[in-house]
Amino acid sequence: MSGASGLDARVHAVDAARRVAEVALRDQLEGEWTYLTPRAAWAARGRVSLRAAPDERTAQVTEALLGEAMEVLEALPDGWAWVRTRHDGYLGFARAGAFTTTAPEPAVTVQVPRAHLFSAPRVSAPILDDVSFGARLPVLTEGPAQEGAYGWWRVAYHEGEAFLHAAATRVPAGGTVRSVAFLQRFLDTPYVWGGRSAWGLDCSGLTQLWAGPGVLPRDADQQQAALAPVEVPSAGDLAFFPGHVGIMLDERRMLHANATHMRVTVDTLGESEYGARLAADLLGFGRLP
Repeated sequence: MSGASGLDARVHAVDAARRVAEVALRDQLEGEWTYLTPRAAWAARGRVSLRAAPDERTAQVTEALLGEAMEVLEALPDGWAWVRTRHDGYLGFARAGAFTTTAPEPAVTVQVPRAHLFSAPRVSAPILDDVSFGARLPVLTEGPAQEGAYGWWRVAYHEGEAFLHAAATRVPAGGTVRSVAFLQRFLDTPYVWGGRSAWGLDCSGLTQLWAGPGVLPRDADQQQAALAPVEVPSAGDLAFFPGHVGIMLDERRMLHANATHMRVTVDTLGESEYGARLAADLLGFGRLP
């Protein structure tokens, strides 16, 4: 191939205008290119916004959650970087101060939809950041300091420390990933384009959360291509539409993050005006491994 045609710019780091590409594409490109070697990094904020271009006014394409593995491909002017989320290979542009090169180990994982990082181990202390299910925080102590019923984890945060209530790291009754009871705790979460947290989700961000870390690619069309199709859905199967995806609760009811209601809702295929539109646009169903 002489140029970059045929490569998916969502997951292949190639900039034909600047003739810059990641080193993994060396055998797929011809001519003179500058090749980039990715460097390991980890998200250092509760939610690191990846944008379509190095400009705050461009659309958010995805988010990296605190402690998630990333790759930095290139440092850019004005404090931006070209980066990738490693669990799904998705590319975007993030502020350079939003990630760290220090791995979050040993770490605790947030097991509830939403939580906060506090400046001190008390609920009246100032909040430093918002965290959400799946965030991983490097701990500075072997166990939570006992202050009340659950205690507090002392965690590294930027160049200092923060405190996470230990209740946020306990698996709730009913479990988490692929538990319908847990999934329904995300009902009414606001719809946010590119969102991947309980502070704001888009449709494929919700299905990624449901599938678990590293199971699904980022966008609805990528997810449909990755799954085995099924004719009749069961609870937990994904339903696909043009540019949209949801999680079936049974053969007709679907939980999904949608811009029609601007939140996570349950809708029934073929029922109501909106449900009828969904049924008419249905592309098929897919089953998770």
